[in-house]
Amino acid sequence: MTVPQPHGATCPNCGAPVRFLWAQAVQTTCAYCKSVLVRRDLDLAKVGEQADFPATGSPIQIGTEGRWRERTFVVVGRLTYAWSRGRWNEWHCIMNDGRSAWLSDAQLEYAMTVEIGASSDMPDVNQVQVGERYTWGDTTYQVATITTAFYVGTEGELPFTSYDNSTSRFIDLTSPDGRFATIDGSERPPLLYLGEYLGFDELAFRNLREFEGW
Repeated sequence: MTVPQPHGATCPNCGAPVRFLWAQAVQTTCAYCKSVLVRRDLDLAKVGEQADFPATGSPIQIGTEGRWRERTFVVVGRLTYAWSRGRWNEWHCIMNDGRSAWLSDAQLEYAMTVEIGASSDMPDVNQVQVGERYTWGDTTYQVATITTAFYVGTEGELPFTSYDNSTSRFIDLTSPDGRFATIDGSERPPLLYLGEYLGFDELAFRNLREFEGW
């Protein structure tokens, strides 16, 4: 695939080089001092500090490549969320056409989505109930799960700032033909992401994290 060309900057906290793989990145984390950095015009500003992530059993990592819907992608960032039953990762991916996508990675279940955006006619996330149905485009989705979660941390490049560790409500919906939707209540109005569940092999991963015994 065509990997995005890195763009250079300097960490305002420690002076280490910061390399952006994605030109449109808004936030990143310094690999040396773990400062959370937000890009403002041509400058980087430190807005916080990232604690070390707990060990993860996921084989996906920054730099992992894959394929979805006949397009290749590279993983450039990660958000980790925690909820009452554990944690999951949302990997920020850049497609080979420059678009942003998200790979959800939870207990060996994978889903790829793209942001459809915020809409004034989105449901109130605090009123949605499991089993309700909503239609976007030509597909009707049914609410499968409702999760209250908060940011554990981030790494790599993201299209937005996420350093406030706020608690958010996430609504996952599915369709009979395997499509997947998420309503992200961290924004007002909430954001909608549409995509599909995929098997591990369907994503044709390369450059995965290696574990002892593989």
